[in-house]
Amino acid sequence: MTNKLTEAQMAEVKKLAKMTEERIDYSDIPPLNDTFWAGAVKNPFYRPTKQATTVRIDADVLAWLRSKGKGYQTKINGILREAMIHEVTDRHEY
Repeated sequence: MTNKLTEAQMAEVKKLAKMTEERIDYSDIPPLNDTFWAGAVKNPFYRPTKQATTVRIDADVLAWLRSKGKGYQTKINGILREAMIHEVTDRHEY
């Protein structure tokens, strides 16, 4: 199976890429307002893949994380994920 686009499909993609935001017809898409998002839930099947890495952390920061009990690596990941989400959502307010 190939995922390559045909010449006609590529031409359509290029045409759409040049289209201004104002010209796009959204009439068939319901608005994503607060009522829509009120029932939203996280995907219970989503599990990001883990990748082993080496990170140099200040000794006092590592000591503080380890003092919180087991799972300091999970805590590091949680802190970094929270910072990432904060940065991404601050840049892309809708």
